[in-house]
Amino acid sequence: MSSPISAVTSAIAPPAVVAPISLGETSAAESASGSGFGAIIGKALESSQQVQDRASELAVKAATGSDIDVHNYLAAATEANLTTQLTVQVRNKAIEAFQEIMRLQA
Repeated sequence: MSSPISAVTSAIAPPAVVAPISLGETSAAESASGSGFGAIIGKALESSQQVQDRASELAVKAATGSDIDVHNYLAAATEANLTTQLTVQVRNKAIEAFQEIMRLQA
């Protein structure tokens, strides 16, 4: 049995090879391949949205009386909850990092 954490990490798994993040401008190759930091975050958010959509779809089916497997619904709802918590924590860490950078510049 896999843990809920492994389900979330597999849903938001980064690409196998991540290019180093540079603070300068992106090169034409990075822009064309979409391997920049923004692209990785964008893919993770898209994956999170897909998980949320799946949980919502199953919730509607359950509410309308459609024949669904309750286990699948509960798993999808838990995965959506964990994905949301992970997204919020990543956002919080990004804000903390930004605030720390701003303190360094002062």
